[in-house]
Amino acid sequence: MFNGILNVYKEAGFTSNDVVAKLRGIFRQKKIGHTGTLDPAAVGVLPVLLGNATRLSEYMTNHDKTYRTVVRLGVETDTEDMTGNILKEQKEAALSLSEDEARKAAGSFEGGYDQIPPMYSAKQVGGKRLYDLAREGKVIERQSVRVEIPSIKVESVELPLMTMTVECSKGTYIRTLCADIGKKLGCGGAMESLTRLRVGGFHIEDSLTLDRIEQLTHSGEIGPYIIPCEEMFLDYLRVRTIEAADRKLYNGNELYMNEIGLPKQGAGELVRVCDSSGKFIAVYRYVKSAGTYRPYRMLGE
Repeated sequence: MFNGILNVYKEAGFTSNDVVAKLRGIFRQKKIGHTGTLDPAAVGVLPVLLGNATRLSEYMTNHDKTYRTVVRLGVETDTEDMTGNILKEQKEAALSLSEDEARKAAGSFEGGYDQIPPMYSAKQVGGKRLYDLAREGKVIERQSVRVEIPSIKVESVELPLMTMTVECSKGTYIRTLCADIGKKLGCGGAMESLTRLRVGGFHIEDSLTLDRIEQLTHSGEIGPYIIPCEEMFLDYLRVRTIEAADRKLYNGNELYMNEIGLPKQGAGELVRVCDSSGKFIAVYRYVKSAGTYRPYRMLGE
């Protein structure tokens, strides 16, 4: 069984679940999961978790992201992108804008804002996905969510199109950002296209298409492209258990300082714990009240 993280390039027409299903066939294993939904029309980075790395799902979804998007001004749709039904068009208003006005409107969202999730989204309200309610023709009130947007760089403006690169926190809907920019300009807007360039430390230039993954797997060369779980925690101190404590580590028991070679005060909140032979097994968290380390994520084979 393969264990680790694979940087997949999701192509247009695939859902994130389609990618997982395809990889289960390629690797012939069921224990595979993705780290965040990309719309079928979107392309780009989709980190996929293999084997024991599926235990990192919650950790991986917290990463910030970078997108390149094209917004079409002068149109509003029910999905906030160009795959939806057009609700309103104001082409002349969009074409009458100046490049400077478009750039300033986009830049005004830099830093972050309170964003209302779109109806066509996987967000749950009252136990139901918003997109299920939307397909039933229902529109319900949604609570706004604060999203952080450290950077918006407008690359080009060729009205009614504007291309920009956006760095943002998890939970940011780029479709909604495009629509909100259009609202600010008074002409409406919808997302024309979307490419995810980065998720945390995973970059598009290092990603692999499904066809390439299949080729590498069949030739036995996929190994170097699967990132070990431990690499997600390189910022934390690496420690080893004494041989007498190996069994406690394998069983996920708490560990005392002397069992992992640490002084009484510990060495930070999280540590990477290896067994006495140096094999990475888990990430442990320091519990101050007990003066011990307890499992945070068990990741060893």
